[in-house]
Amino acid sequence: MIRLAVFFLAFLIGTSVAAQTTPPPPQQKIDQLIGLLQDPEIQAWLENRKKEQDATAAAAQPSGFATWEAQARARIDGILAAVPRIPSEMYQGAARARHDAISHGYAPIFLIFAGLVAIGGAAEWLYRRVRPASIGPIARLVPVAVFTVVVAIIFFAVEWPPLARLVLLAYLVAFIVYRVGAVLIGLVESDRPALAIRAKIFLGIALFAAATATLGGPLGIDPAVTEAIAYCFSILLLVLAIETVWSALSHPLAIKAGLTVFLVLLWGLWCLALQGLFWIGVYALVLPDLLRATGRAAATLTTAPPESPKSILLVRGSRAIVTALAVGWLALVWRFNPSSIAQQNPTVSAILSGLLKGVIVLLIADLLWQLAKGWIDRTIKTSGDSTGLAPADAAKRARFRTLLPIFRNALAVMVVVMAALIVLSQLGVEIGPLIAGAGIFGVAIGFGSQTLVKDIISGVFYMFDDAFRVGEYIQAKNYKGTVEGFSLRSVRLRHHRGPVFTVPFGELGAVENMSRDWVIDKFRISVAYNTDINKARKITKAIGAELKEDAEVGPLFIEPLKMKGVEEFGDYGIVLSFAMTTVPGMQTYIRRKAYAMIREAFQNNGIEFAQPMVQVGGEDKNGAAAAATTLRTAQQQAKAAGAEG
Repeated sequence: MIRLAVFFLAFLIGTSVAAQTTPPPPQQKIDQLIGLLQDPEIQAWLENRKKEQDATAAAAQPSGFATWEAQARARIDGILAAVPRIPSEMYQGAARARHDAISHGYAPIFLIFAGLVAIGGAAEWLYRRVRPASIGPIARLVPVAVFTVVVAIIFFAVEWPPLARLVLLAYLVAFIVYRVGAVLIGLVESDRPALAIRAKIFLGIALFAAATATLGGPLGIDPAVTEAIAYCFSILLLVLAIETVWSALSHPLAIKAGLTVFLVLLWGLWCLALQGLFWIGVYALVLPDLLRATGRAAATLTTAPPESPKSILLVRGSRAIVTALAVGWLALVWRFNPSSIAQQNPTVSAILSGLLKGVIVLLIADLLWQLAKGWIDRTIKTSGDSTGLAPADAAKRARFRTLLPIFRNALAVMVVVMAALIVLSQLGVEIGPLIAGAGIFGVAIGFGSQTLVKDIISGVFYMFDDAFRVGEYIQAKNYKGTVEGFSLRSVRLRHHRGPVFTVPFGELGAVENMSRDWVIDKFRISVAYNTDINKARKITKAIGAELKEDAEVGPLFIEPLKMKGVEEFGDYGIVLSFAMTTVPGMQTYIRRKAYAMIREAFQNNGIEFAQPMVQVGGEDKNGAAAAATTLRTAQQQAKAAGAEG
């Protein structure tokens, strides 16, 4: 130990002394080197030399597409060479699994598998005996769940041999997944049994092939042989799919031919290890029908109306979950396939990752929008019926009907804009300049279209002031009618004779609302000068009481019909003034009924209405009056004679 320490000490001392005794480099040569490096010609030569070396290195390194092409060619050649060895390799793998089970004192694996399936089937049979059969996706999946639980308990309770455990697990999982898929296929294709049978066969072969290919490594089968087995199964599945298209589908010939070509292209993508494109094609073929079937199955789980939050969460949520699972599987395929072009090109990888994240963002935005839209539609629907409500509650509901459509449109625009910005940010786009540009663009629009901005702002303040609501009758300038709806810049008025006015908010000005709270309706009637005013007042009061007691128009009164008194002396008689207070919009109907009752009552009580007459001037005023009286009597007698005749 001491010698080692002395050696290191001597080494350090010698190094320091050598460093001290080393002569420094000559300063003149250093200056020459610096001068040469600063020479423009030398710098240009060095730059060109560097570019040539970079180009040579890039040419020597193969591109991502070339690498993929070479790998695909080598894989196909290896698979074709491994096809003749499939029987021997499969036999050797089965022999290894059988020997592993028997050497540990167990039966062959296929007997163990059959026993587990039999025990699970017995448990399922007992459950079906205890619980009667019912209709629905959950009820059909519960027996499969019982089978799965029983088999899982037995499988994990026994200490199986290592190789046998993997084989049993792979095929049991495939069998259980097949059971679940068969139930779902039966629900989706219940009206097309031929297609359902072929779909179940396709699913069974695909799951068996996946389990067999997964066990290739643990069973010691050559990887090339494992891929050859997978390719053989893929050809079988392709043939079955094409047969299904031509036998079980009732589409036109052109569509069947197109589907056949599409299936062949999908198979080619899978053979070339383009897994991402392959699964995109599968989703394009299967996902629309699967989403519709998922929505229908989810709708059967509740009796709530379609616009209720529960129905929206079940239907839209189940579809979103299916889509999210598809996106997640696609992400895993790209992530765990290092030989794909997407993995070799960072730009393509970033774009694909952003697209997948954008799909999730759109799913969340769609779910939130559907929930908000459902609430708004329900509120509008319920606010349309104000029967039996207090005036304040009825007014509140009317205001909801007015504001909620505008809020729904604004919310839709906000959701679309926010979702689009988030998707763009996930794709790597800098949205800060977009937001700033949108602000500048908005200012430019504001200066360029002042009328439009005026209309929108005026509409906002009309809504804040609660100037009118949907269903109310208003008049503004030369426009009048019932408010039917709004847009961001205009109001739609339905005239009582039918025409529709679309009036910009900026053109309304002062608004006369004729449908708020109450209406005082006044009218005048002219009677003869010899009319008894008190008698007319009593008759009018009796008519007002009768109208108030009427079952049809009585609830429409706030204040009954009354005669206010003599309004003026007209040219031909006395003008009497009448008034009543009613609910808005019904005053015309009540006035017409009051007119008829007043005419009949006045005639029955000898009250004459004023009539135009001409008085001939002269000295004998009494004679003229007597002549007028005689003429009036003659007219009344003629009317009576006509009525009797």
